[in-house]
This record gives sequence, structure tokens and C-alpha cells, in this order.
Amino acid sequence: MPGAHVVELVKDFRFEAAHYLPNVAEGHKCRRMHGHSFRGEVAVQGPVDARVGWLIDFADLKRAVDPIIARLDHYVLNEVDGLENPTSESIAIWLWQKLAPALPQLHRITIEETCTTRCHYYGG
Repeated sequence: MPGAHVVELVKDFRFEAAHYLPNVAEGHKCRRMHGHSFRGEVAVQGPVDARVGWLIDFADLKRAVDPIIARLDHYVLNEVDGLENPTSESIAIWLWQKLAPALPQLHRITIEETCTTRCHYYGG
């Protein structure tokens, strides 16, 4: 395998949670408590290690992601420290901040609130 081959690996996740958006206008449907079956992705990107043949072990990626998602699953997101205004954008940024220290190759976080709406966050 000559040269550096850059790949993106993706770990899917799901969690059920309730939330409300306290900063939207009175009367907006999202200001009321409601729930979602959230879906998402954690993507890492980098060169394939020529010796082992991968960027990162999928098991290591799973070990980094699962405990963070467990902090959200079946909770009211507004009650999670740092998610007082839990928009898709805020959730993606929160996940990035929690995962980045353990995943230096972190490239993208995707949060899907519904089957037709999603947010991609690329750090920063």
C-alpha cells in the first residue's frame, strides 16, 4: 500500500431523548417539551497506518462514543450540563467537545433529529 491513503471511518449512534428549546418564540412548537429518536454519526479521518492497515480500530471508536451517548439516552437534554438550549447544533458541538480529547482524528459529528433534518459539525 504505497503512499498515504486518507480514509473516513464512521460510527453510527442512536438515542432517545426529550427536549425543548427555551430561546425560541412563545408559541413555537419546539418551545414545548417533545422527544426525538436521534440518530447520528461520529466520523474520524486520517491516513491508513501501513503496518496495521487501518486508521483506528472500530472497537476503540465504539469505546469512545458509547459512554458519551449513554449520557443522553432517555434523558431530558435540557438537564444535561452544557445542553440547556439543546438544538441540533448545540448537541453536535457538545459531542465534539466531549469526544475530541479521546479522538484526535475527529472530523465530523452529525446529528439527525428527524429522518429529513440533520446538522453536520466539523469542529472549530
